[in-house]
Amino acid sequence: MKITILFYFRSMKKFAVIVAGGVGSRFGDSVPKQFSLLNGKPVIMHTIEAFTHGANSPEIILVINPNHIDYWEMLKESHTFKIPHTIVPGGVTRFESVKNGLMNVPPNSLVAVHDAARPLVTKQIINKSYKEAKKLGNAVVAVYCKDSLRRDEGLITMAVDRNKYYMVQTPQTFQSDLIKMAYDHPYQIQFTDDASVLESMGEKINLIMGSHENLKLTYPEDSTIAEALLNRRNAK
Repeated sequence: MKITILFYFRSMKKFAVIVAGGVGSRFGDSVPKQFSLLNGKPVIMHTIEAFTHGANSPEIILVINPNHIDYWEMLKESHTFKIPHTIVPGGVTRFESVKNGLMNVPPNSLVAVHDAARPLVTKQIINKSYKEAKKLGNAVVAVYCKDSLRRDEGLITMAVDRNKYYMVQTPQTFQSDLIKMAYDHPYQIQFTDDASVLESMGEKINLIMGSHENLKLTYPEDSTIAEALLNRRNAK
């Protein structure tokens, strides 16, 4: 059953749930990717700064694997990291981690859910996501596919029209009442992101254009690309 709650208040308090609960098994480093250094600073710090340097300046809720909380505290001290944030222990799955983070978000507010391993998100994308979520209930960042796609049909593969497919990114931003209601439902295997959780209630997902630079650090070579993009931005 579709339940839409739209708020048109002049001002809605903003939050960002930054999910950093993963172990980074594909990243090939001795520490999870969110803690690896990017231009001399942990990835997760770049991500938090991206949200606090924009016009919205949301309250930051950082969801971390309980086994990594002490390590994060050590990193904050060694890098003199002073941006205020609330630390929430993550769950076994991303679904549980986001749900834990959302428990700290009050009603009638806006909340962006973002992967800690996407440190290159821009303030323009963040600002647009809050604006559209306030107006439409949700805003999910996505980009068109650049590569050709083929669908697995068992014994054969078949070409598909890439213009009909999007690559979904974060932030995924919502009116808090909507997404908290969605996360009250039991986990389902098709929940691959926050948009799919909300969609299970019958809600229409509103896509906004992101950027291919907003890459998620997944493999070791992604750090090399991210550093090059950061250096180019700093040069400008």
